[in-house]
Amino acid sequence: MVRPLNPISMKRILSGIKPTGKPHIGNYFGMMRPAIEWQDKSEAYYFIADYHALTTVTDPVKRREYSRGVALDFLACGLDPAKAVLFRQSDVPAHTELAWILTCQTPMAMLENAHAYKDHLAKEKHVSHGLFAYPVLMAADILIYDSDIVPVGVDQKQHVEITRDLAGKMNTIYGPIFKLPEPSMVPTVERIPGLDGQKMSKSYDNTIELFLEEKPLRKKIMGIVTDSTPVEAPKDPNTSSIVALYRFFAPEADVEKMEADFRNGGTGYGDFKKRLFEAVWEYFSAMRNRRSELASDPGYVDGVLKAGAEKASSTANQVMERVRKAVGLRD
Repeated sequence: MVRPLNPISMKRILSGIKPTGKPHIGNYFGMMRPAIEWQDKSEAYYFIADYHALTTVTDPVKRREYSRGVALDFLACGLDPAKAVLFRQSDVPAHTELAWILTCQTPMAMLENAHAYKDHLAKEKHVSHGLFAYPVLMAADILIYDSDIVPVGVDQKQHVEITRDLAGKMNTIYGPIFKLPEPSMVPTVERIPGLDGQKMSKSYDNTIELFLEEKPLRKKIMGIVTDSTPVEAPKDPNTSSIVALYRFFAPEADVEKMEADFRNGGTGYGDFKKRLFEAVWEYFSAMRNRRSELASDPGYVDGVLKAGAEKASSTANQVMERVRKAVGLRD
């Protein structure tokens, strides 16, 4: 069971991750590792955003598989259910109830001006209402837990601002029912390149998943795109995806050695990729073993998610009772 957390002495922090595939290195350094660090400093609520994943994942079997995979990976990487509340978004139906109440006070122009919506519109001919209304559901995710702090990257900061605007509008109409959350910019993580040199992303299909078996991991890393510079020629470490990735996994002395070998020439990209593989394999070794243990005991993971959902629902239901009374859905 998840032990009670003290909301008086700790700020409540909320963060979510979409189960749209297997978590990869970019997810780990960008969200998962910081979240694991925050669990010791705050009252942490972390949800698997399977409602949000409905906009892109249509296969129900894959959706369940991805959601469970996120839970396994998070726990394997060090999330402690005695310190943080981990749950599936869909196990707390109050998210969608509050989203509808907020939607009824959301100006169309606010959503039309959202950066994410404009980006989707530029890339796709048809954008679903789910993508259009994404910021409203995100606002509900945040407000339903009286969240104090919402760690976000630059691309999500506007959504927290929209959340604050909607909360402020509701408070003006109905009285002080919502706490205004503060966006907390995630400490800048150096851009994590994918296999093709672009930002690592499932949408580019250029990811390195966290817990690949040895052969598939080696194959992926050996497939990193490089230029045609000859083995004997000097190479620029500052423009290399191999070096950029290596910095996340290797000790500083090893990174400096690789950079020097790049500049000196005489070493081919294949050798550098082998060094990268060894560093990645070693970095996740203990976590990989922990994941295998967790996967062999499905009941444990189910119990963590069930306990997390109960804790999250208890908090969410208290907020919803306050909201329902304020808007006139309850006496």
